[in-house]
Amino acid sequence: MYALVDCNNFFVSAERVFQPSLQNKPVCVLSNNDGCIVALSNEAKQIGLKRGDPLFKIKNLVQQHHVTIFSSNYALYAGMSSRVMQILSDFVPEIEIYSIDEAFLCLQGFSVAALPEKMRRLRHTILQWTGIPTSIGIAPTKTLAKVAGHYAKKYAGYHGVCMIDTDEKRAKALQNFPIEEVWGIGRKAAPKLLDNCIRTAWDFTLKNENWVRRFFTITGFKTQQELKGVPCIENSEIETKQSICTSRSFGELISQKEQLFSSIVHFASSCATKLRQQQTVANILSIFIATDRFKTELPQYKQYATLKLPVPTADTSELIRYAASLLNQIFLPGYQYKKAGVIVSGITDCTAIQQNIFDNIDNREKRDMLFKTIDKINGQNGFDTIQFAIQDRKSSHWTSRKDFCSRNYLSDINELMEVH
Repeated sequence: MYALVDCNNFFVSAERVFQPSLQNKPVCVLSNNDGCIVALSNEAKQIGLKRGDPLFKIKNLVQQHHVTIFSSNYALYAGMSSRVMQILSDFVPEIEIYSIDEAFLCLQGFSVAALPEKMRRLRHTILQWTGIPTSIGIAPTKTLAKVAGHYAKKYAGYHGVCMIDTDEKRAKALQNFPIEEVWGIGRKAAPKLLDNCIRTAWDFTLKNENWVRRFFTITGFKTQQELKGVPCIENSEIETKQSICTSRSFGELISQKEQLFSSIVHFASSCATKLRQQQTVANILSIFIATDRFKTELPQYKQYATLKLPVPTADTSELIRYAASLLNQIFLPGYQYKKAGVIVSGITDCTAIQQNIFDNIDNREKRDMLFKTIDKINGQNGFDTIQFAIQDRKSSHWTSRKDFCSRNYLSDINELMEVH
């Protein structure tokens, strides 16, 4: 059996931990640059707000219903996520972190009959120790656990834990579950299924397996088998990203190359860190820069550049150097830039690197050890505690607008909670 532990309205819940007066009140968290809603409380949903709503379009609703608005505070959310995942790791020997607010637990060896009560105790522990409410779905496969988690969150009668452990429960759950909400179906596949009169997850399980293989390849077939209760999805299939993009719309327009360079350096460093976190390397690096397409009165420019790296790498200094050379190729003066980004692709396992006889980097093993040490220190003390001198952390020109940002209660000693 598997359990999916999902933190309810995670960004909102993390903010409420440090401002408990916001319980049972409408709260929204905004995207980068305070653009649109990315997370909202149930109370905010009830007054008509939705994920994706631009802030400028909902200002009247926000004022009318006294909605509390927060800018995204990823340092705080990462810290709270780490605490939740640590509790899960202590509870079961095998945990697979799926996202910042979700994790799968392997429940092999546990008594099935005792699982609901054990999971409710786990929910209580997480809430007591972190203040984060959770929902838990239990089932024989990960896809069914996702379905069970949906019901656990939606219906109060489950008290936060729903288990699908019989064919009867599985059939009932899938017959009421829209096909477009099934984990692994995706936006492109859903219309094709609907065109074939497949409205629910149950309808999908009844289709001929050869038909599913023909129209939805092996991924669709595995999803169908998972919905039937046959485990098919391994950890490695959902962990490693095949490309990583770090980009940002700037809080203000910038025109100087030095300012744009500062952002590119930061994004390249972030990509390198993410590569090392999943123990991979990349052999293709791309960057892009763009003006604000909505300001039509300004000159418009958008450009993209790509480089195949001599040796696949996750070395921060290498990626920064290559990204800087690409920026030199595509930067044009006289424009006001709104967005930039760095993309790494051609990602492979770090143990399977094709070497280059003309490699100009000496002793890559020592450099790998250096970055492992840096990552460990930054993981314990906060992002960018150690960074390259060329990274301009204090630059205010390209950073996102955060007019409603809460404090970094967990990672900045100057922003600790105050008790009066």
